[in-house]
Amino acid sequence: MNEIFDTHFGIAPDRLVDAGAETLYMVGWALLLGTLLAIPIAVTLVLTRADGILPNRPVFAALGALVNVVRSLPFIILMVVAMPLTKALVGTRIGTTAALVPLTLYIGPFIARLFEASLLEVPRGIVEAAQSMGASTWQIVRHFLLPEAWPSIVLAVTTGAVTLVSATAMAGYIGGGGIGDIALTYGYQAFNAPLMALTVVALIVLVQSLQSLGNHLARRARNKA
Repeated sequence: MNEIFDTHFGIAPDRLVDAGAETLYMVGWALLLGTLLAIPIAVTLVLTRADGILPNRPVFAALGALVNVVRSLPFIILMVVAMPLTKALVGTRIGTTAALVPLTLYIGPFIARLFEASLLEVPRGIVEAAQSMGASTWQIVRHFLLPEAWPSIVLAVTTGAVTLVSATAMAGYIGGGGIGDIALTYGYQAFNAPLMALTVVALIVLVQSLQSLGNHLARRARNKA
């Protein structure tokens, strides 16, 4: 097996396995941390908008502007801008773990906008019914908004996961590793077309698997609703 890979692709299979593990590591942790960051952002945007439960124009405008600024930055630039923060949080600017900081900052605002749209799809009558029963703001969010929007939120997380797969390719510029880094370093830059094709197929399989899993979980959530 090693000889076949070395002959046809110019790389050991163990290196590809390690690259796959690095990609899953970056996608998994960045998605988790980005989701934890996105939920309070999305909830705050929904609550403080003009027709929200707690309208607050300055907070809504400031938070919305911050989200838009971060989303407007290309990921490669965001990696550079976030280097001081990355150094402060993980002690280094390079490596797979270091890549989690810009990946989280990149995907958090992106998912937050998707979550915001999901929460706004909840019929206003449900919120009004909860208010008439004397539910607090936290109770409305916890027991009404989030459960009603859950199937859509699952699909939003799936979209975020797929987006992260492509972003991890650029993480190779700071030593993040992953399948994308193999494609760029050992495929594109070395003019290794077979390896490029192999990594593309691997990324397509990963994306399709993530999308299928997300669709399945969203379908189950809708059936339980």
